[in-house]
Amino acid sequence: MSGVEGKELRVVGFLCNWCSYGGADTAGVSRFKQPTDLRIIRVPCSGRVDPLLVVKAFMSGADGVLVSGCHPRDCHYAEGNFYARRRLEVLKRFLPFMGVEPGRFEYTWVSASEGARWQKVVTNFTEQIHNLGPLHHFGEGDGSGGDR
Repeated sequence: MSGVEGKELRVVGFLCNWCSYGGADTAGVSRFKQPTDLRIIRVPCSGRVDPLLVVKAFMSGADGVLVSGCHPRDCHYAEGNFYARRRLEVLKRFLPFMGVEPGRFEYTWVSASEGARWQKVVTNFTEQIHNLGPLHHFGEGDGSGGDR
């Protein structure tokens, strides 16, 4: 259970293998306290996160989605995070038209050595999702996976 409000929500995190996943690992190894709501999906690069994957996560019952990759100019694949930033910024603008509050989606940059930054990012995002509450729009009672 999360220590944020006592009720665990579904937060999906797409983490770049080279930086953000390492940052989450560094936070874990350093024993930084983190919310337990986040379910991590390890991806080769944040540039590989298709915006439709984010929409699919919401349709499957996620209350929030976080995408995290390498800092700009530190991408293992040179420019993957620049592609990610462009695509995810467009997605963020479309989410309100799909009935999803923009605060339910974030993208950020965390390097492998930034365990403390990872802890702060994930804690703040999870608190933000808890303040918004569960997402009711997608999949409510239609059998698409949003059943609780």
